[in-house]
Amino acid sequence: MAIDEPKQLHVSINGNDSNPGTEAEPFLTISAAANAAGPGDTITVHEGIYREQVDPPRGGLSDDQRITYQAAPGEAVAIKGSEILKEWKHLDGKVWMVTLDNDYFGAFNPFANVLNGDWFFPQGRTHHTGMVFLNDVALNEAKELDELFDGPRAWFAKSKNLETRIWANFGDADPNEALVEITKRQTVFYPSKPEVNYITVRGFTLSQAATPWSPPTTEQIGLIGVNWSKGWVIENNTISHSRCTGLTLGKYFDRDDGRLEYGYNAHYQTVKRVLDRGDWSRENVGGHLIRNNHISNCGQAGIVGSHGGAFCTITGNVIHDIHVRQLFGGFEQAGIKLHAPVDTTISNNLIYGCNMGVWLDWMTQGTRISGNAMHSNKSWDLFVEISHGPYLVDNNVLMSDTSLLDSAQGGAYVHNLFGGNIRYRAEAMRSTQYFKPHSTELAGVAKVLDGDERFYNNIVLAEGGLAIYDSHEEEIAMDGNVFVGMAKSSCLEENPLCAPEADGSFDIDAQGGGVMLQLKLRADWRQRQCQPVTTERLGKTRASGQAFDNPDGSPLSIDTDYFGNVRNMNSPFPGPFELVEDSDAIEIWQAKSQVRASGQAADSETDAYEAEPR
Repeated sequence: MAIDEPKQLHVSINGNDSNPGTEAEPFLTISAAANAAGPGDTITVHEGIYREQVDPPRGGLSDDQRITYQAAPGEAVAIKGSEILKEWKHLDGKVWMVTLDNDYFGAFNPFANVLNGDWFFPQGRTHHTGMVFLNDVALNEAKELDELFDGPRAWFAKSKNLETRIWANFGDADPNEALVEITKRQTVFYPSKPEVNYITVRGFTLSQAATPWSPPTTEQIGLIGVNWSKGWVIENNTISHSRCTGLTLGKYFDRDDGRLEYGYNAHYQTVKRVLDRGDWSRENVGGHLIRNNHISNCGQAGIVGSHGGAFCTITGNVIHDIHVRQLFGGFEQAGIKLHAPVDTTISNNLIYGCNMGVWLDWMTQGTRISGNAMHSNKSWDLFVEISHGPYLVDNNVLMSDTSLLDSAQGGAYVHNLFGGNIRYRAEAMRSTQYFKPHSTELAGVAKVLDGDERFYNNIVLAEGGLAIYDSHEEEIAMDGNVFVGMAKSSCLEENPLCAPEADGSFDIDAQGGGVMLQLKLRADWRQRQCQPVTTERLGKTRASGQAFDNPDGSPLSIDTDYFGNVRNMNSPFPGPFELVEDSDAIEIWQAKSQVRASGQAADSETDAYEAEPR
């Protein structure tokens, strides 16, 4: 079949959708360009704010024949799910009201749409998917109208058959003079049907969408998402102010979404439905590249994926201020929350100031978490739950109060810096599926055992150390770890290096344009003679019987450090940095401009890292 010559399509706020879409005669909307684009075509969007929901009707044919959506180089291009709203009427004090005909919203009214779903905890009140913004800052939704008259800035809405009323406390601002926006669209860039493959989205600011709650048992709709597709590249975007999730790599829609038994069995049956569907494989789904995005200020999660996040690479992203307001609760919120991240790599990301950092839940297999920096996350940096492995956690800097919550088996923790506590939670009563190596073909089902972990060549700072594993009945391998200050070693390690005289205190300094870790590291810790970590040394997992290797099945070796420097494989230095001399401070992230200081208010809407990977 003959392939048409790739087209260069253009979009401008001064264009017209009846134009041919050339640079001289551009389209007005991105949606018009999407309808005209085919495999191999590039859509270049020029400077301006585009208020629309992009629903790409088709994708590319392969990695070489993808459809690319890109912001014009050097031009600021925003796509918003909101509309500017004027005509507010002053009621009393700082409270204003607007009345909207429901036709204004069309088929989807965010202020009539209520958040709900599996593992969503409303905490005794109603939450709508709608949002109100004052000068790009999201206001909280009040529980009752009366709260607006004596409380802080917030909004309240009530929708009836014909109209919707929104009340808001704008503080000292006049909403008819200031920039006030309300969400009108559920998403910003999301295909309404699955299997829209090989799309690139590059260089946009994507914000303000009325997204629903995204549990693993239903279709996961994000501000931007892939909807059960293959081979997307989402790179160099700013993604912010989603009611729930910023970016979804998740499950498709089916009629049983949300209709099954709640809890553990609901998810167990969801996995079975996915497997019975027959198209969840490396050849058909996943394999996305999520690179160098800045994701912030989302109510549920920065990135979510149930099954559809398999075979992906998530790298170089800055993720912060996720689920920090905690107006509602649940079990599906984190900077990154993935179910079944088979052969997925999470690397070189900066994740800070979230309620939870990274949460890998169920069927974490062939997964690698490498070279990430995490700090100032409230609940934990990394949580691995209900998985049999193998999964590898290497060369990470984990500096929140809780660095690791381990509720799985089959993991290898190698050359990490654990600045906070390491916690363990047994899961012996729950079972989960596991797959054949580097595939999604079911291999078996087993309970999660109390053990089968490996801790090699880590530096541990928090007092509890690894002693929490002392009473485990199942085998846990430990060697080459360094315990600084008050940190306790485990009786399972024969020759730990304990340095009680060393200073285990640290500080994270983010005021100088990057992220600086202030910590005293001693070069003589190399005398511990750590052994190199390889596929052979890590062995095989107990339940799944699989090796720790690369996605292509080749052996791996932890032969580089956090910065990509080559390790001394005769005697690698413990921790993430291949140190050759004493050090008091290490820059763990380089940034383009000054960023907010560690410890500043976690719900800040305006401060953000404008950062680049190391």
